[in-house]
Amino acid sequence: MNCYAVIPARYASSRFPGKPLAMLAGKPILQHVWERVQQSKLFDEVFIATDDMKISAVAQDFGAIVMLTDSDLPSGTDRVAAVAEFLEPDSVILNVQGDEPLISAKALSALLQVFEDEEVLIASLMTGFSSEDDIHNPNMVKVVLDASGNALYFSRSPIPYNRDRIKSLKYLRHIGVYGFRYAALMRFVSLPPGKLEGLEQLEQLRALEHGIPIRMVYSDYQGIGIDTPEDLERVSKTIQEGTMK
Repeated sequence: MNCYAVIPARYASSRFPGKPLAMLAGKPILQHVWERVQQSKLFDEVFIATDDMKISAVAQDFGAIVMLTDSDLPSGTDRVAAVAEFLEPDSVILNVQGDEPLISAKALSALLQVFEDEEVLIASLMTGFSSEDDIHNPNMVKVVLDASGNALYFSRSPIPYNRDRIKSLKYLRHIGVYGFRYAALMRFVSLPPGKLEGLEQLEQLRALEHGIPIRMVYSDYQGIGIDTPEDLERVSKTIQEGTMK
């Protein structure tokens, strides 16, 4: 099985323009992500997919293989698929977000391992919540599972609804790192956005709406995706305190 990682990166961002090139502990955020994925030694190749020449130049300077993609592509998943068109049809391709500088080799390995099951078409990561407040944070996506460990639904709202206030209930938080079989990736990007996807603004719901299962993999990796300058400060503090694993 050929395994590849693609890191989509774009310069434009309403909340944090130029985010991939923002400096974190002396390096661009994107470089942290690329180095961690590269150092995991799990992949036949690691690519950065971008439509921006500034990002391309910086990424090539730190040694990455860069694939330039069409600026009209609507999402990071579409950029990953644009790179995958040049890969083998039997490949497994991981979409590692360019704003996850703490991504761990252990989490990536666990995600790849589930593809030993030939029934797995798409897989993603999940973890527990560290605080009650986070459960009610709409930027932290929740997931519920079926008996086989596949996602039943993703939501920005707390799910399931705890009607009887059972104290032992453990909510699960989705981490937006995905693995795709080649054919599943190509099918996914060919599908029209779904109604639930539009309501929740969660791209992964498109797969569920069209009957494509997503196998969820539990990980201790909590991850701090950087969406705002404030998030960057949080990650910088984590690194300074030596808690980066």
